[in-house]
Amino acid sequence: MLQKTILLTLITSISVILLAFSPSLFKKESTPAYIRHNLLGYLPEDAKVAIAFSEKPILGVFELVEEPGGRVVLSGNLKRSEAPGWGRFEYYYELDFSQAKTSGDYYLRLKNSDVRSTTFRIGPDAFGRTHEDLLEFMRQQRCGYNPFLDMVCHQRDGRAFYGPMPDSTYVDVSGGWHDAGDQLKYLITSSNATARMIHAYVLEPEKFADRYNALGQEGENGIPDVLDEARWGLDWIHKMHPAPDQLFHQVADDRDHRGWKWPDQDPSDYGWGPNSYRAAYFASGKPQGLNQFQSKATGIANLAGRSAAAMALGYRVWKEELNDDIYAAQCLKAAIELYEMGRAQEGFQQGNSYGAPYRYTEDTWTDDMEWGAAELYGVTGESHYLEEAKQYARQAAAISWMPFDTADHYKFYPFINVGHFALYPHVDKSFQDTLAAYYRDGIEQCLKRSNSNAFQVGIPFIWCSNNLACALITQILFYEKMTGDRKYHNLLLAQRDWLLGRNPWGSSMFTGIPGDGEYPLDVHTSVYVKTGRMAPGGLVDGPIYKKVHDQQLGLVLTHPDEFASLQNNYVIYQDDTGDYATNEPTMDGTADAVYWMAAFAR
Repeated sequence: MLQKTILLTLITSISVILLAFSPSLFKKESTPAYIRHNLLGYLPEDAKVAIAFSEKPILGVFELVEEPGGRVVLSGNLKRSEAPGWGRFEYYYELDFSQAKTSGDYYLRLKNSDVRSTTFRIGPDAFGRTHEDLLEFMRQQRCGYNPFLDMVCHQRDGRAFYGPMPDSTYVDVSGGWHDAGDQLKYLITSSNATARMIHAYVLEPEKFADRYNALGQEGENGIPDVLDEARWGLDWIHKMHPAPDQLFHQVADDRDHRGWKWPDQDPSDYGWGPNSYRAAYFASGKPQGLNQFQSKATGIANLAGRSAAAMALGYRVWKEELNDDIYAAQCLKAAIELYEMGRAQEGFQQGNSYGAPYRYTEDTWTDDMEWGAAELYGVTGESHYLEEAKQYARQAAAISWMPFDTADHYKFYPFINVGHFALYPHVDKSFQDTLAAYYRDGIEQCLKRSNSNAFQVGIPFIWCSNNLACALITQILFYEKMTGDRKYHNLLLAQRDWLLGRNPWGSSMFTGIPGDGEYPLDVHTSVYVKTGRMAPGGLVDGPIYKKVHDQQLGLVLTHPDEFASLQNNYVIYQDDTGDYATNEPTMDGTADAVYWMAAFAR
């Protein structure tokens, strides 16, 4: 008995000594660590790489665990990232579980700690019908009858300025979409949103359901919902183009910014009292501004070419798919007229501001005319459109935001030259190689940038960086369709996963996606502030350089930053209604994402 007592005492003493010097032998690692992954999940064939980061080295291995059940299906080594980190987090690791292809629900955990990820899906159904959720947000943005609010707004839009008619002449430009958290309406963004949603349907027609009618109310009407939403845009473009040689480009200006407001009780005053007529700006091709701030302009071809592309696509789908010859003919007539207006006034028209310096500073246009000409050639077969499209393609070449680390707001809009993709099937092999090379040049620039950070993000963090990520994803998808070359597919996945949670904040950049995950909630919109209701699918502006964020006027948080412990001195994102620079959902960014979301959907 005495010998046993002595032995137990000796064992206890040794244990205490070992615990004092090597606590990791007896308890799990206590170093705070974070795992970031695509919150929605992964297709079976995807490269699947999560990111873990910490202030201190992370020891051990990671495990992929099946849920429910807790079965470890895969384990692997943590691969230290060779790229520099951001802020105070010095240690970044890749968790590669690409070998996991069996459909199911899983989570990741670090074996030597209590750190685990949220649950995500692997399988062909991982993306579900999230592309349809994006249309929910588009319906929330409708002006005129708004189905999300079940109210009618801005019926007095608008009073003309800069047009051939006397200033303040009434023109009916009601309808369309509110641009973002504000209630302005721009042809710059709406023409792109309209065209991109029709194009998404053309590329992925089997992916879109019919659950809503033309007014955006629940109930089938025999037309896919994405086309109902695009029709809302087409109808507004028709109003903005009231005569063969006339085009309006903007309704309202920053006099709109009068706090949180119901759209049918708009306190903004444009000279006719609150909640009354709003300014409607004619596309004159010249600088404009009714107050101290003047836009730049050299023509209208950016607006006219992009609107022509939307109308030509509208003709194609409404004639061939929906058998509506009357509406299709109206679209084709408008497409031809708009394109000719662009030919007559080559150059760009920017957005207008009134009391603040912020505006859309688009200054490219050859890409839009290429797109318009290519779509018109596709539906008419008239050879001059093909030759003109090729001419504009050579002029547009690889001009893009992609080589630059900064750019003015919307300078290279719409951030991808869809014209190269639209023209590609109509030209010979040599010219096809040229078009593909234009895309490849920009992608290579982004690939180089992606190697400079642990998240492999290839975009600059200027205002609306999420729109750039969408553009890069789409450009790589187009390039793959054109060439069959999947060299850049992992770069594509890194941008996709960044938008869906593989980022420092562990947040999706789409409202309500995924429904049980971390996503933008306190978004900078009157609708959310007034109703407390969140429309899923809205793509927020996204992270921007901290040095840019710190210079924004009037940016005041409404509550403590929930991501304060994760912020860094390089790039910042905040889920707060007061942060209009990073957390304001945009109509056009959301529309841009519809195609690539559909491409990943089942």
